[in-house]
Amino acid sequence: MLISVHPKLPMRNKSITQNYYQNKLGFRVFGTTDYPDYLMMERDAIQLHFFLFSNLDPEQNYGQVYIRVNRIDDFYQTLLDNKVRIHPNGFLETKPWGQREFSLLDPDGNLLTFGEG
Repeated sequence: MLISVHPKLPMRNKSITQNYYQNKLGFRVFGTTDYPDYLMMERDAIQLHFFLFSNLDPEQNYGQVYIRVNRIDDFYQTLLDNKVRIHPNGFLETKPWGQREFSLLDPDGNLLTFGEG
């Protein structure tokens, strides 16, 4: 039986990625071993893994992950308070299919979409 999924996304610089997810999005480092080319971040029941891709062109990155959340309005406001840049086409709104969603791009161009509904 399948029990969970941990998306693996590219990163160009481990310290920049860690700083963004930790200080802007509220994740914490997962695990006790520090791997130079790999990073695992966790928040609540969500884990995101990152692998080093130093030549990544963020404008050519199609990495995406959809994360379901509770209390999306509160979470969205927390990100705004942390001065997280929301995707220009991804501000919080209720979509025609009933999901309340918003999106952002991380420093490497990975698209994170958060949804509730």
